[in-house]
Amino acid sequence: MNLIFLGAPGSGKGTQAARVKDRYGLPHISTGDILRAEVTQQTELGREARAIMESGRLVSDEIVLAMVKRRLAQSDCGAGWILDGFPRTRAQAEGLRGILTELDSDVDLGVLIQVEPEEVVRRLSSRRTCRGCGKIFSGAELAPDGGPVPAEGVCPACGGSYYQRDDDREETIRERLRVYEEQTRPVVDFYSVEDKVVEIDGAQPVDAVSDAVLSILRDRFGERE
Repeated sequence: MNLIFLGAPGSGKGTQAARVKDRYGLPHISTGDILRAEVTQQTELGREARAIMESGRLVSDEIVLAMVKRRLAQSDCGAGWILDGFPRTRAQAEGLRGILTELDSDVDLGVLIQVEPEEVVRRLSSRRTCRGCGKIFSGAELAPDGGPVPAEGVCPACGGSYYQRDDDREETIRERLRVYEEQTRPVVDFYSVEDKVVEIDGAQPVDAVSDAVLSILRDRFGERE
């Protein structure tokens, strides 16, 4: 069972991918994790990527795809895997197809967590991050009565101070959504042509979204021990 989780920033795709990992025992793979691992291990690709990042440039698709290929070729991916937030562009989707052809594999299903843009803005702009423990809190956790969340406050986990990150500010979120529509939406179309995308209403409570995702996986792939 080879899955790709797709969706806009703040859609909850990472949360749902993690829950599927726990249920099915599949490797949960993100390109950010792969990149950090390659850099930490000082592999040839990692050293190349680090030099690029330190110069302020973006790591090329060629390097990212090479890292993904190495990861998917590892033994723990033999029974299936979950790609979280990758591919991000049509070019990456085409590159991934070439890699999977070489590995005699394919994408079985793309799970698109669909959330309206204004709901994404509401969710992300109310998030706060603790300076001490690094935990990220949703607006609902900090203001369960639905009131406004202060930009700064006391972390309920460690007693430190929480703050609003720059990338959780409304103007930044709207720019991220614009980039998503421009660059990542074509990835959905790429897999939809092959009837490999299912849409899930991500505006539901988290547990309801999980139930919907797991129901689809059971229907498509059956129960897994």
